[in-house]
Amino acid sequence: MISDRILTLQHTLAPARQQLVAHSVYQSLHSLDDLRVFMQHHVFAVWDFMSLLKALQRELTCVTLPWVPKGSPRTRRLINEIVLEEETDVDPEGRATSHFELYLRAMQECGADTQPVQRLLEALAGGADVEAALAAAEAPAAVRAFVRQTFEVVHAGQPHAVAAAFTFGREDVIPDMFRHLVHDLRQRFPGQLDTFTYYLDRHIELDEEAHAPLAQQMVRELCGEDEQQWQQAAEVAARCMRARVQLWDGIREALVVPAEA
Repeated sequence: MISDRILTLQHTLAPARQQLVAHSVYQSLHSLDDLRVFMQHHVFAVWDFMSLLKALQRELTCVTLPWVPKGSPRTRRLINEIVLEEETDVDPEGRATSHFELYLRAMQECGADTQPVQRLLEALAGGADVEAALAAAEAPAAVRAFVRQTFEVVHAGQPHAVAAAFTFGREDVIPDMFRHLVHDLRQRFPGQLDTFTYYLDRHIELDEEAHAPLAQQMVRELCGEDEQQWQQAAEVAARCMRARVQLWDGIREALVVPAEA
């Protein structure tokens, strides 16, 4: 059962959540070209989500040698269950894959350009920091702002705040966002986007039925009875939602083709 504090936090975030769920970007994808633009922006959010997740795993479990028990076993189990399915889920053929790699496959099938995000990965593998990697990728301004917000939360090093960003900025709202998107895509492009719609359906299923409840419980355990931490959780979650709205605004603007002079 979700605690009253979680319900209160969700109530506080309801206006920002509604902005995301009702954003016009979902209805702006009129062609495959539009969808490619969307994916070429959104893939960076798919990527930086994994850094939020791994920041939590690093803080809440032991990932160094020699191993020692760290934190609450219950919290360790919560985060490790989410990591298992985000980093090693199954593709439509039942083969192990991360959701990020599944998204890249969906982009390739759609004809979206994966080179910018690949340049980001190559720069990171070569030792570049996130800002330099975004520059190497020539990421759009809206993408850079979104990723910076994510890493500001990560680098602050407050597990309860990272958990709030992860839970309410991502897992708790993603099913409703993606439900709007997948419904429209099936109507507009029947049978043409099988991997992408599988990705969306998988997120709706996992996040709604498993990950969001697990993540909510994680926030509850990390904040406990600390009023200041609950307030910080609400503030961070609201900032993350605003950052997502601004990313969606940036994508919508990128979809507008300037009129010819």
